[in-house]
Amino acid sequence: MSQPPSETSHDASGRGADSGSSDDTGRGAGLTYKDAGVDIEAGAELVQRIAPAAKATRRPEMLSGLGGFAAMAELPSGYDTPVLVTGTDGVGTKLKLAIDYSRHDGVGQDLVAMCVNDVLVVGAEAFLFLDYYATGKLDVDVAERVIKGIAHGCSLAGCALAGGETAEMPGFYSDGEYDLAGFSVGVVEKAKIIDGSKVTVGDKIIGLPSSGPHSNGYSLIRKVLETTELVPDETLLDELLAPTRIYVKQVRKTLESVDVHGMVHITGGGFYENIPRIFTTDDVAALIDIASWQRPTDIAWIQQAGNISEQEMLTTFNCGIGMLLIVSPDDVEATLESLRSQGEAPVEIGEIVTRNHAATAGQVLIS
Repeated sequence: MSQPPSETSHDASGRGADSGSSDDTGRGAGLTYKDAGVDIEAGAELVQRIAPAAKATRRPEMLSGLGGFAAMAELPSGYDTPVLVTGTDGVGTKLKLAIDYSRHDGVGQDLVAMCVNDVLVVGAEAFLFLDYYATGKLDVDVAERVIKGIAHGCSLAGCALAGGETAEMPGFYSDGEYDLAGFSVGVVEKAKIIDGSKVTVGDKIIGLPSSGPHSNGYSLIRKVLETTELVPDETLLDELLAPTRIYVKQVRKTLESVDVHGMVHITGGGFYENIPRIFTTDDVAALIDIASWQRPTDIAWIQQAGNISEQEMLTTFNCGIGMLLIVSPDDVEATLESLRSQGEAPVEIGEIVTRNHAATAGQVLIS
C-alpha cells in the first residue's frame, strides 16, 4: 500500500499549463494539476528519496527496476513444484496514533509484517512486496519515513520492495492523514505446504513473543485512551507503537529441521478467531495455558485501564504472543532449540485436545 516505483496516482500527462502563461483567448493562466492539490514534483522527489532504500531490498529474481508500469520477477530457484502464495493487509487505526504523535518510522514495518507473516503461515517464502500510500496532500518528509520503514521491513523478511503507488487525493483525507495497504507474493514447494491437515490431538503449541499489540486492536486501545483521558507519555507510546515483529527468517530456518504441523499468525480476532482457522476437522481444539507467558506491560495496562475481560482480551489482542507453531511432542525440544539459537524466546503455551476437553483454572479451550 504505498508507493515506491510510481510517483503518485497521477502521471506526467496531467501537468497542465505553465502557471505563468495565458491561453489564446486572453482569459489568463489556465488551471494546473497543482492548483487542484496534486503536486507531481513532490511525488517525483519522493521517488528519488526512497529509491536507494528500495534498491537495497532487491533480490536476484527481479527483472525490473523502480519506475515502470509493472514489476517483474522470476520465481525463486530450488522449487520443483512451486505454488504462489499471496497476502494483503493494512495497519488499521494504529496509523491514527502514529499520525497524532508523529511516529511514522515504524508503521512501514507493521505493513510488511502483517502481510509476510500471513504468507509464512503456510510455509511460504515471501519474495516480493508492493505498497500503496494514500494521502490528501503529500508530505514528502512523512512519506519518506513511512516508505523507508517499509523497505526496512522487507529487509527483515528477505523480500524485495518491488514497486508501489502513492496516491495524492485532495479532499479525500483530512490534513496530515494517510492510509497504507500492502501486498506480498510468496512461494512454497507444493509438497511442503503447511495447511493444518497434520494437526492432531497431542500436538504441542509453541508461542513466539510479540512486541506488543502489533497492528490489531487499536480502535479499542484508542477508546481506552479516550475514556481514561490519558495523554500517553513517551514510554507508553514506545510500547504501543512498537513495530510488528517479522518472524519469517527464524521460522523458515526452523522449518528446515522440524516438521511443523500448523502455524497461526495472531492478528485481528486474537486467539479465539485465529487458531480455529487452521483446524481441518471439527473434533479438535486448542487448550491454552494463559499463565505460561508474561504479557507485555502495555497489554496489561490496556486490560486494567479499560476494565477489559479476559475473554475480550483474547478475542481482540495477541496478548503477547504473535505467532504459534504446532508440532509433534517429539519435536518440541528441537523446535525450541532451533528458535532459541536464532535469538527467539519461544514458550510452550498449550496443546491440541479433543473438542469436548474440559479446561481447568488458568486454561482456555479454543475450537
